[in-house]
Amino acid sequence: MKGGTFSFLGTGTSVGVPMLGCDCDVCRSSDPRNNRYRCAVLLRLPGGNLLIDTPPELRLQLLRVGSPPVHTVLLTHYHADHLHGLDDLRPIPFQIGGPVPLLCDAETELRVRQAFGYAFSAGAQSLTAGFVPQISLRRIKHEPFEVLGETVVPIPMEHGPFHVLGFRVRNAAYCTDVKEIPRSSWPLLEDLDTLVLGCLRRRPHPGHLSVPEALDIIDRLQPKQAFLTHIGHELDHAQLESELPPNVHVAYDGLSFDLH
Repeated sequence: MKGGTFSFLGTGTSVGVPMLGCDCDVCRSSDPRNNRYRCAVLLRLPGGNLLIDTPPELRLQLLRVGSPPVHTVLLTHYHADHLHGLDDLRPIPFQIGGPVPLLCDAETELRVRQAFGYAFSAGAQSLTAGFVPQISLRRIKHEPFEVLGETVVPIPMEHGPFHVLGFRVRNAAYCTDVKEIPRSSWPLLEDLDTLVLGCLRRRPHPGHLSVPEALDIIDRLQPKQAFLTHIGHELDHAQLESELPPNVHVAYDGLSFDLH
């Protein structure tokens, strides 16, 4: 077995939990599992550390897990809560000895270049290291690719009107910000040990899965275990956990599981 771990750096929705200006029971909860940074995960693999998404709290998230070097970044899509911590990668080239490889689809690459234009302007990459993010962009398509000695399978999905990617590494799949799974993507999610699936709230939402919708997908795919992420402030960790099937759990910031 290759070994490795999968760690949740953040499990919250786009506004995080607690949400600004809210005094609901979850936002005021003393349970640390209800305190959720925006979504990202870190896979510690034999070939290096693979980060999925760069949310606004990225610096704090990486410090919280010991400030590991990030050898490659994958982006699921370009929304602010998954992208706008990219500048926090500026110190990483000092750790890995060169620009940070960042892999994304063509649409996300365009938005990255727009949002962080200063990092890609003429001469920017030749500036003193650390002045701007030193990024090596690599465009991916809807076909498997190799990174850090692993085969990664991109999984096209729909996030309301937006196109997003899930990613499968070995028998674990990470699928946040999902509303619909296209027919062609279902076979890519078969025979999973672990499925991580976005689940915003109990009520239907135009761009995210509700609790019943997420559970229906898990029931259809039958992974050995599943974790819910991208969780809003309407869902209390302990209450939701108590209602779920034995193989389904509510993810929380800092939770890890072994990769096989």
